[in-house]
Amino acid sequence: MQQKQNSFYIIAITFVATLGGLLFGYDTAVISGAEKSIEAYLITELGLGSLVHGATISSALIGCIIGGIVSGFFSSKFGRKHSLIIASILFLLSALGSAYPEFLFFTKGEPTIALLITFNFYRIIGGIGVGLASAVVPVYIGEIAPANIRGRLVSFNQFAIIFGMLVVYFVNWGIANGQTLEWINDIGWRLMFASEAIPALLFCLFLFFVPETPRYLALNEQDNKALAILTKINGPKIAKNILEEIKQTVTVSSGKLLSFGKTVIVIGILLSVFQQFVGINVALYYAPRIFESMGAAKDASMLQTIVMGLVNVVFTVIAILTVDKLGRKPLLITGSIGMAIGMFGVAGMAFANIIGIGTLIFIIIFTASFMMSWGPICWVLISEIFPYKIRGQAVAIAVAAQWAANYFISSTYPMMMEFSGGLTYGFYGAMSVLSALFVWKFVPETKGKSLEEMEHIWKKTSSEQHQII
Repeated sequence: MQQKQNSFYIIAITFVATLGGLLFGYDTAVISGAEKSIEAYLITELGLGSLVHGATISSALIGCIIGGIVSGFFSSKFGRKHSLIIASILFLLSALGSAYPEFLFFTKGEPTIALLITFNFYRIIGGIGVGLASAVVPVYIGEIAPANIRGRLVSFNQFAIIFGMLVVYFVNWGIANGQTLEWINDIGWRLMFASEAIPALLFCLFLFFVPETPRYLALNEQDNKALAILTKINGPKIAKNILEEIKQTVTVSSGKLLSFGKTVIVIGILLSVFQQFVGINVALYYAPRIFESMGAAKDASMLQTIVMGLVNVVFTVIAILTVDKLGRKPLLITGSIGMAIGMFGVAGMAFANIIGIGTLIFIIIFTASFMMSWGPICWVLISEIFPYKIRGQAVAIAVAAQWAANYFISSTYPMMMEFSGGLTYGFYGAMSVLSALFVWKFVPETKGKSLEEMEHIWKKTSSEQHQII
């Protein structure tokens, strides 16, 4: 009976935390339904060009980079729980502000540059919330979860991100279905952005009922609270041992970023960069355009995108079920090989100028391979590999690098495609091969290890490097 109560408690905490992941996906994808309305507003009403259109659509990514950078300060200064509460408030402000940007000026929404700047401001605010949540949610779950199921629980965050994207696609469709273009351009796009306020408010309210992580509490000399939470999760006997391990690492660790050497920081950054350089967000953001450019009609391209979305969910579930059984490294290497096959296949089809079902099959192989490996497991490793005293700073650097790589890959895709479609997809395939070699050579296996055991590994590595020097 005690075990069931513990399991329910852990699952409940994880569910609340992964609402941050759902909002991550929701906020980044909500723009897709309003994109045409924004284009009409910018070009028809304000007479601006495609450059401003592209900057407006991607403005949230700027906030994501900022959110990633500041996440270390927030999570260390205010705690993991309160950082997530701040993120939820940012999501709420972004939802309402993006829907009604004219409220700040008390105008009726006449087209003005000031109104456009205000809209972008609120989108950046939402992006900061995304960047903050993307860094803190995996850390929060990783510090709460028992070692034997930690990978599975952190992987739920990736599932929540993908699920959030699917939810908002259906919400956008439900708002626009059967309505005139004029109504969508006047009211519909506002409702799409405002709809995010509902999960944002629920996320904020639920967070008041979950605990701070025991590791953060122990670091701040709140041992009784930390022990109470550990006891509720792991039982009294194990809880005392875990707290003792935590206290030892807290006592002996220094808080300097490079106190465990450069290797762990470089590995964290490269995990984040490879996750984006394999081209996944090109496949997700530009899927309809990819299929249209390869000969699919507009309706068919949207249907193929939905098929990709379902594949994403199914293979993310596979990762959740296997990450604590098979380990992180085997899944990452297998996924990299699958991604390479998928991207080289698409590149070959592009070079041969062949348009057909084969392209869709190769893209599905690529996305399925990513979702069962690099999608969720990169976040798992980022939450696990960094020693506690530098975790906030190190995760912030890794997440900021990830969003910067995301922005770079997404923004260069159209230009690369104009040069050569085959070379573009071949580049992503080459990155997939390099990611496999990187994991095989440099990334440690973390399956079943406590966060404190990982800290001892990096201490040993750092000590050996100093002896060599």
